[in-house]
Amino acid sequence: MMDWTDRHCRAFHRTLTRRALLFTEMITADAIIHGDRERLLGFSPIERPLVLQLGGADAQKLAQASAIAAARFYDGLNLNVGCPSDRVQDGRFGACLMREPAHVAALWTAMQEAAPAIEVTIKCRIGVDDQQPEQALFHFVETVAAAGCRTFIVHARKAILAGLSPKENREIPPLDYPLVRALKAARPDLAIILNGGLRDVGHALAESRTLDGAMLGRAAYQTPATLLDVDPMVYGSSAPSASRAAAVEAFIPYIEAQLKRGTPLHAITRHMLGLFHAQAGGRLWRRRLSERAHRAGAGVEVVREALALVANIEPLHELSSLR
Repeated sequence: MMDWTDRHCRAFHRTLTRRALLFTEMITADAIIHGDRERLLGFSPIERPLVLQLGGADAQKLAQASAIAAARFYDGLNLNVGCPSDRVQDGRFGACLMREPAHVAALWTAMQEAAPAIEVTIKCRIGVDDQQPEQALFHFVETVAAAGCRTFIVHARKAILAGLSPKENREIPPLDYPLVRALKAARPDLAIILNGGLRDVGHALAESRTLDGAMLGRAAYQTPATLLDVDPMVYGSSAPSASRAAAVEAFIPYIEAQLKRGTPLHAITRHMLGLFHAQAGGRLWRRRLSERAHRAGAGVEVVREALALVANIEPLHELSSLR
């Protein structure tokens, strides 16, 4: 989720779920080695448990980046072998590495040896371009698992690198959830996590019933209120906020602290735009934040004004399966 799931997004999501495992946006090994590490890797303890997602194709650089991340107490590392971005392809990493399972196994080994105290996982597609997913996915997983990797997060679509844009690659290639379930049946010793096209928590639970978990990407970002279902539906515990409005109120102290540090309001509120999606007043909420949060000197009063515009907010959160 490059440019999406930054530290402000993750802090906001923690007002909606205490228990979900959160992932950073994908960060390249080169950026970590040569860039502003505090900006790239800094996070608040409230975001944990938190996994750093890395991109790269050089084992030595990925090992160095993994060691740096481990020293900052991330709870896990993930190597992205599923991103179809042109920027990623130019660097010979992301989804194009599906064609090189032996190389991915070597990358995983370098990362895990550099950060032995935390688990390194793999996120992949079911294949790329003209590969046959039934063969490509199983061969890829068998090869990387032989090196020692135990957890695979599988986006259940092919990536068409020759002809489709990154956006189209998230929508056009057909989903194949049964193939991911077949992988789990063939390798019950591995943790297989489902990703891709999952609309909400209920849908994720239904499709991953025989798997080891599910990852929400766009649904969690574009309709974040679905995360209010995670703790009660998955873990049998209460959500940290009773409603969308309560989540906003709980987030205001964080916003105020960030504003004092010089963070522009829009850098935070851009992650909140979809909170009232499909709710009465939701468009007014989005419009007020979109129009005013970017203005110079914009403060937390913009958020409070937007919240006041939202009509008919439920007093208590109800599980999506009951709506």
